Amino acid sequence: MGFWVFMLVMVLLIPCTFIGFGFLFLKKIPRNINGAFGYRTRRSMQNKETWAFAHRYIGKLWMICGIILLPASCVCMLLVLGKSDELVGTIGAVVEMLEIGLMLISIIPTEQALKKNFDEYGRARSL
Repeated sequence: MGFWVFMLVMVLLIPCTFIGFGFLFLKKIPRNINGAFGYRTRRSMQNKETWAFAHRYIGKLWMICGIILLPASCVCMLLVLGKSDELVGTIGAVVEMLEIGLMLISIIPTEQALKKNFDEYGRARSL
């Protein structure tokens, strides 16, 4: 049971991170464009406008992902409650890999939104 609780906590860390950073990026965008903290891609770091847009966009996306992943991850772990440690570990690892994959995939729509709304020099496109 102790290992199951440990894996549950591990599996819930990523959805909680999604929600936490999503909320943070929606409410308080990192003030300065920097290479240390925030959503850092070549396109997002072109100017303050692209920086703010990227953070608002990925913040909203991460909030939605976190809110969906939190109960889904709990359900996955509840399905292996009382099972062998090996099965609990395997299912936990699979869930975590899927969560990390979703985090990486979230870059694609964010970059597409930046490309749609800004030209290659970071100037807003007229819609």
